[in-house]
Amino acid sequence: MALQAATPFAPPFSSNSPIKFQLKTARLPIIPYAHPSLSLFCASSSNLLRFSGCTKAFSSADGFLEPSESADVVCFGEMLIDFVPTVSGLSLSEAPAFKKAPGGAPANVAVGIARLGGSSAFVGKVGEDEFGYMLANILKENSVNNSGLRFDSGARTALAFVTLRSDGEREFMFYRNPSADMLLKEEELDLDLIRKAKIFHYGSISLITEPCRSAHMAAAKVAKEAGVFLSYDPNLRLPLWSSVDSAREGILSIWDIADIIKISEEEISFLTRGEDPYDDAVVRKLFHPNLKLLLVTEGSEGCRYYSKEFSGRVPGIKVSAVDATGAGDAFVAGILSQLALDQSLIKDEVRLREALKFANACGALTVTERGAIPALPTRQAVLDALVNVPA
Repeated sequence: MALQAATPFAPPFSSNSPIKFQLKTARLPIIPYAHPSLSLFCASSSNLLRFSGCTKAFSSADGFLEPSESADVVCFGEMLIDFVPTVSGLSLSEAPAFKKAPGGAPANVAVGIARLGGSSAFVGKVGEDEFGYMLANILKENSVNNSGLRFDSGARTALAFVTLRSDGEREFMFYRNPSADMLLKEEELDLDLIRKAKIFHYGSISLITEPCRSAHMAAAKVAKEAGVFLSYDPNLRLPLWSSVDSAREGILSIWDIADIIKISEEEISFLTRGEDPYDDAVVRKLFHPNLKLLLVTEGSEGCRYYSKEFSGRVPGIKVSAVDATGAGDAFVAGILSQLALDQSLIKDEVRLREALKFANACGALTVTERGAIPALPTRQAVLDALVNVPA
C-alpha cells in the first residue's frame, strides 16, 4: 500500500412515529445500575446463576438470546442509542426534543442485511441496563443472531446525540467514558460464529481503546485464518480519538487485511492528508495488494468502485434527505447482502454495477427518515425504488 501509518423482513415498528419497544426483562432478576464490585444475578433456564460482573450473554432459554448458529455476515463493533433532534438545523442546545433511535455502524449493517432478507449476526457489548436490553431485543426482533452480544454491569450502553443540519448531515456528541462496547474482551468472543461466516464486517471505532482493540484484532485474525471475506468501513469519528494522528494511524493499522473497503470522500482526504478525493490516482494510493474492491460513497451522487481489473461510477438516487444517519451503513448492508450470495460478482463489472445500484438505493431510502435502524429498508422497498431508475 502506498500510504503508511505514522508509527425480506419487515421492521417490527413504524419508522414514521416515535419508537415503542416492549422490553423482555420480566424474567431477568437483576440490579441494572449496581456498582461493578457487586455480584449480580442472571437468569438461567433452570435456576439463577451467580456471576461476578455478569458479563456473559443470557441464554436462549430465557427468551432473550438466540442459540449460537452460523450467519453469512458477522458484524463486529459498537451498538448504541442515537438521540436525534426532532427538528433539523438546530444545535443540540436549541433542539426542543430528541427521538431515541438504536444505532452503531456495525449493528446498523447487521440489521440492514437482515431487513434485506440476508443472514447476519452481531458481536459486541452493551451495558447491563435498560438500553442494553432494548438493543439486544431489537437485534432479535429484526432476525439478527445476537448470540455474540455480551452485557457489562460495570459500564453503561453508549449514547450519541446527533445534530442534524438543514442539509441532513450530522454532527455528533458521544457519551462513552467508558461505555460497555469499549470493554469487550477477547475471551468473550464466540469464535465459532466468526469462523463459520462468509463475511466478517467491522469498523475502526473498536480499535480506539483496550480491551476492545485486542478483541477486534483477535476476531479479525480468526476470520482471516478461516478464509472469511473481510469487510472494512473505517467510519471516521474524530471526536472519539485522542488525536488526529492516532485516528489516522489506527484506521490504517488494519487496512491491509481487508478484502473490501468502503470509504467516503471525507475519509479519503483525511487518510491522504488533504489530497483530492475525486482524483482516481489519489484513491488508488489507498489500494493495497490484497484488496479486491474499494468503494467510495458520494452521498446522493452514488458511488465509485475500484478493483484490480476495472473501475467506474454508479449514479445514486435523488431523494429528499431528512437524516443521513445510517446511509453509509445501509449502503454497506446492500452490497454485503449481495456478496454473501455470490462473492464472484466482484470480478464481473456488469453484475457488480447492478449490486452497487441496489446498495445506492438502500442508502437513499435510509436518509428519507430519522434515525439509522428505524429507517433501514426492506428488500421489497429497495426493489420498488429501483423500478424507475435508469439501467
